[in-house]
Amino acid sequence: MEQNKNTVVLIDEDGIEIEFEIQMTLEVADNSYAILLPMETTNEEEAYIFRITVDEDGEDVLEAIEDDEEYDNVVVAYEAILNEQ
Repeated sequence: MEQNKNTVVLIDEDGIEIEFEIQMTLEVADNSYAILLPMETTNEEEAYIFRITVDEDGEDVLEAIEDDEEYDNVVVAYEAILNEQ
């Protein structure tokens, strides 16, 4: 994961680099999550959610969320924050 201020570049399954803006980070159930928006869009419907973990070198790593319940809990928290704004 390359990181520059509020952006991150991820590589998709086809090897294509995609730049994302880190819209926000949030805490849910003792885990940290990043909400990412592709730089080419301003549509919040295209937001991606990743769990933030730390690797053995102390670097932040974005992980896909495999568990549906965990994902749903983060979506609810994210939507609640958006509704407060």
